Amino acid sequence: MDSVVAAGKRQRGALFRSVGDGVEEVGQTMTTSEASAAEVPSEPSTEAAPRPRKVVNVPAAAAGGYVLDEQVGFLMRRAQQRHIAIFQRIMGDDGPTPTQFAAMSKLSGGEEISQNQLGRMTAMDPATIKGVIARLADRGLVERRSDPDDQRRVRVRLTPKGLEAIPGLIDKARAITAATLSPLSREEAERLLGLLARLD
Repeated sequence: MDSVVAAGKRQRGALFRSVGDGVEEVGQTMTTSEASAAEVPSEPSTEAAPRPRKVVNVPAAAAGGYVLDEQVGFLMRRAQQRHIAIFQRIMGDDGPTPTQFAAMSKLSGGEEISQNQLGRMTAMDPATIKGVIARLADRGLVERRSDPDDQRRVRVRLTPKGLEAIPGLIDKARAITAATLSPLSREEAERLLGLLARLD
């Protein structure tokens, strides 16, 4: 029979008709429940849309009462960062770095000092003081020579150019100290320096 067979030979809602020895899909139908759902307009959901997740700021004292901003190491690092910024601004781009100035300051009396001893005097390890002196030597501010009593030892002193630069550098260094301590009264500054010396 060529007419549409058995109202519906359905396969997930598909309607078929017989064609020769097989069947041909002629369309898609909906089940009763699907049709009912299609006829009834959906009502707006009364369920509130999910709110975006808020970023929770964890209190500074959340970790067992530990507040980083109140710790001595953190406060000293912040103070050091401020001091270095002041140092660089006042010394200028062509001025020495803090470690270079420290070395020059210790040599400013004109004496000759062994490189390793100079490192101990300026709180620098041997590798650091070696690099500092090498850069000062490249700028013609210090000169090195072997110790006549011990060829392994290097002795350092300022060159005439380095000695000539010292007075101006000292004036800038005083201005740097004043600017660093400017938020404090004179009494507070003196007390701070005394307390820091006790931590050495």
